[in-house]
Amino acid sequence: MSHLMSRITRARALSSLLFANPRTTRAFADAAAKDPAAAAALGAVSSEANASGEKAAEAQTPVLEEPAGGKRSFGWLKFGAFTTLIGATGAVGYYSYAYSLDELERMTKDFRKKAVLSAQDNSSSSSLEKAKVFLKSGAWSIAVKPIDFYLNTRAKIEEEVRGFTEPLSEKLLPDLHPQEQHVFTLVLDLQETLIYSDWRRERGWRTFKRPGLEAFLERLAKFYEIVVYSDQLPMFVDPVIDRMDQKGCIRYRLSRPATKYIDGKHFRDLSKLNRDPSRIIYISGHALESCLQPENAVPIKPWKMDDNLDTELLDLLPFLEYVALHRPADIRAVLQSYQGHDIPKEFLERSKEHQRRMQGQKKPGLLGKW
Repeated sequence: MSHLMSRITRARALSSLLFANPRTTRAFADAAAKDPAAAAALGAVSSEANASGEKAAEAQTPVLEEPAGGKRSFGWLKFGAFTTLIGATGAVGYYSYAYSLDELERMTKDFRKKAVLSAQDNSSSSSLEKAKVFLKSGAWSIAVKPIDFYLNTRAKIEEEVRGFTEPLSEKLLPDLHPQEQHVFTLVLDLQETLIYSDWRRERGWRTFKRPGLEAFLERLAKFYEIVVYSDQLPMFVDPVIDRMDQKGCIRYRLSRPATKYIDGKHFRDLSKLNRDPSRIIYISGHALESCLQPENAVPIKPWKMDDNLDTELLDLLPFLEYVALHRPADIRAVLQSYQGHDIPKEFLERSKEHQRRMQGQKKPGLLGKW
C-alpha cells in the first residue's frame, strides 16, 4: 500500500509540474515533438498513476447499501393490506347481495341518519364540546362514506344490467284507442307457432308459413288487436312479418329487446304491454315455457314443417271468435276452465252440450266461468 501511495504522489507531483505552468506545458510539448518515445512513456506512467489513484479512492470510500429486508417487508405489508381490503369488500358485497337495494337502504337508514344529525349538531357552546362534536361527526362520516359508495355503485351496476335484462319500456304498446277499450289483444309467438325457419347446407336459411296462417290472421283481425311477440332479433322479425303479412293484419310487432332475460332465456312479459291483463290471450307452441303469465296462455302444438296438413291455427278460430263476440269479464278464468284439455276439442264438446241444453231450455255459457 505504501509503495502504491508513493507512486500516486510522484505522478500527481509530475502532473502538477508539467501542466500547472503554461511554460512547462509548452516545454513538454516541444520535448514530445523531438522525442515521441519518451513522451509516450511519460504519458503511460501518468495514466497508470491516475488509474491507480482512482482505484485506491474507490477502495477507501465506504458504500452504504440499504438492507433488502426492509423493502421486502414493507412490500409484503402493502400487499397484505390491499388483499385484506379487497377480500373484505368482496365478502361484504357477496353477503349483502342477498338483499335488494331497497332493503339495504332501509337497513342502513338509521345509521346514516345518525351521521347526518351528528354533523348538524351545533348546540355545544364550549370549544371542547365543539371539538368533540367535530371529531364525532368526522368518525361518523368516515364510517358512512363506504356505505354510500357501495349503495351508489350497486345502483349504477343494477341500472346497467337492467338495460339488458328488462324490456326496453314499461309500456311496450301505445295506449288503446278509447273506442277500442272492449277489444281483446291476441298475442302470437312467431317461431314454431306461425312460421318455421330452417337452415340447410345446400340452400341456407329458409322460412316457411304454417298452414292456414293467412286465413287465421285475416279472420281474427276483424275481432282482435293482433300483436306478434317474438324472442328473435328485430333484423329477423321485421322482414319475416313484412313478407308474411302483406295485408297488414298484424298491428304491432315486438322482438327480443321487448323480452325479459332470466337465467339465459328470453321470456314474454305480458304485464308490460300496456293492456288490461284480463283481455290478453297469448298463443304459442311453447306458451307455458316462454311466458311469465301462464294464466293468459293458450298452448298449441309446435310446428316444425313436419305436417303439411296441420290445422292447429284453423281449429282455434271457433273458440277465439266466440270469446271476441261474447267478451268475458276475465279471459283468465275462462282459460282456467280449459286447463288440461285441448281447447278446440273441448270447445266443440261444450258447444254440443250447449245445444242440447238449449233444447231443454237451459242456457249456461259455453266458456264455463265468466
